[in-house]
Amino acid sequence: MTRLSALVVDDERLARRELVALLAAHPEVAVVGEAASVDEAAPLVGSLDPDVVFLDIQMPRRSGFELLAACDVRGRIVFVTAHDVHAIRAFEVNALDYLLKPVHPERLAQTIARLVNAAANPPPPQNRLELDDHLFLAEGRAARFVRVRAIVCIRGAYDYAELVLDDGKQLLSPRPLKEWETRLPERAFARVHRTAIVNLEHVERVEPAGDAYRVHLRGAGEPVPLSRRHAARLRAWYERP
Repeated sequence: MTRLSALVVDDERLARRELVALLAAHPEVAVVGEAASVDEAAPLVGSLDPDVVFLDIQMPRRSGFELLAACDVRGRIVFVTAHDVHAIRAFEVNALDYLLKPVHPERLAQTIARLVNAAANPPPPQNRLELDDHLFLAEGRAARFVRVRAIVCIRGAYDYAELVLDDGKQLLSPRPLKEWETRLPERAFARVHRTAIVNLEHVERVEPAGDAYRVHLRGAGEPVPLSRRHAARLRAWYERP
């Protein structure tokens, strides 16, 4: 039988005790630690290296998301929240599921089944994102949720990708352009160069630039390059019914 080590992180002692008690009914999971804050949880993640972290989001001083920036969480994340976050696909987080407070035994059982299945089987190919999906993205030592449609363009930055948002923010992502290309909505985003992906809703104009072209985008500042090879694909996209 698969047995997974778990860390429970919640600033409310009663909430921790209730979740630990519910988990006791599942022999597949062994709670190896508890923490009441990000500061308490970070060293436990390092020493215990849990297979799963049940992570509260709303906590005083530092939110649960800040734990992900404070240490290397290699296990699965199950968010525990009082808010409905069903629209969130945490592309930047190794998140498997979320639980709404108060946690119901039947819903927890579904999560445990997913954890066991994920441990026993390789992850399936991920579906494409939708424009109204939200992503969890790091912003320095903080983090924020970003709607997919708010991404103006993505530029290659060595092994990273730089996201330009419609509010002018620029965020670095550890995922390369190729991975972003396979996840973004293909009818809304297009690869225009080996170093750039653009949101077609933000394209203002395309103009020649020597042997290639430049794409001017609302809110992106400097234009992004457009190669001749990708120009044909872009033209075909606009000509689609």
